[in-house]
Amino acid sequence: MNHRTVEKNPRGWLWLVGGILLLLLLLPPFVPRFFIYILGLIYVTSLLAMSLNLLVGYGGMYQFHHAVFYGVGAYTAALLLTKTSLPLWAGFVAGPLVAALVGWVIGWFCVRLTRLYFGMLQISLGSLIWAIVYRWYKFTGGDDGIHGIPMPAFLSSLNASYYFILAVLGISLVLLYLILKSPFGSTLQAIRDNAQRCEAVGIHVRRHQLRAIVIGTFFAGIAGVLFVVLEKSVFPDLLFWTLSLEIFIMCLLGGWFTFGGPILGAAITIALRTFVGKYTEYWTLILGIILILLIFFLPEGVMGYFVEKFRGKKGSERGLP
Repeated sequence: MNHRTVEKNPRGWLWLVGGILLLLLLLPPFVPRFFIYILGLIYVTSLLAMSLNLLVGYGGMYQFHHAVFYGVGAYTAALLLTKTSLPLWAGFVAGPLVAALVGWVIGWFCVRLTRLYFGMLQISLGSLIWAIVYRWYKFTGGDDGIHGIPMPAFLSSLNASYYFILAVLGISLVLLYLILKSPFGSTLQAIRDNAQRCEAVGIHVRRHQLRAIVIGTFFAGIAGVLFVVLEKSVFPDLLFWTLSLEIFIMCLLGGWFTFGGPILGAAITIALRTFVGKYTEYWTLILGIILILLIFFLPEGVMGYFVEKFRGKKGSERGLP
């Protein structure tokens, strides 16, 4: 399908997305379990990167420690499933809600600071939460984490987890898209571009930023719950700042001014870590070289480059300069 078809028939994109979704639905019976697991991990990480991109790419906020909300969502679900007799759905719902609550508390302090200090304070508060999880052995398991998290029969197999994660990812992406296309999403992007002008026309900048943080951390909590479904375990590294940096790189790699860029960035990063890491422990060196090349030649990211090229071709066909 070329761009002319898409331009003349907007439903062409729907057919393309539907075809990809159909392919992903048909994969499990025909590919090895290892690749199903990797795809599931890509789906989980993609949602996490998308939740960060809502704040960084579309909100212009220095969300430097986003992984802590991912970990909070995962640990909340894990603790409720292992230490209480509450039903499964309670843990799945509580994970995103607690992550959003923690995001609101941290965000309430951070939005009162300028961009750099925003990021520094968030790293400090997020690291404090990581330290509590890492040291509270009796409750969180400390550095051992929590393993063998029970799952119901319909989520006991890898294929069932794969389909569940794919369904939740699809619903989450639709919701994120609707949010970004709403007046709130347009206002958020306006704040990113010029916060002072937005304040001058009567927009409450801090309130919109705090709402965006709550929404972004809520979806990060959903990603954390999906990680529990896939791995049946949690560990303190989910809240560590190095994972936050890795997610940030995913957004940069794919293109943080595009909707689907973080998905591509997550797929590239996990593929490098999985397949290149089999042959050398220095896979991060390769990732670093790719990032340097991107900064010089593709500053908008991989998907951002193709989006700009696609728009350029459309403009030239219409006779635009």
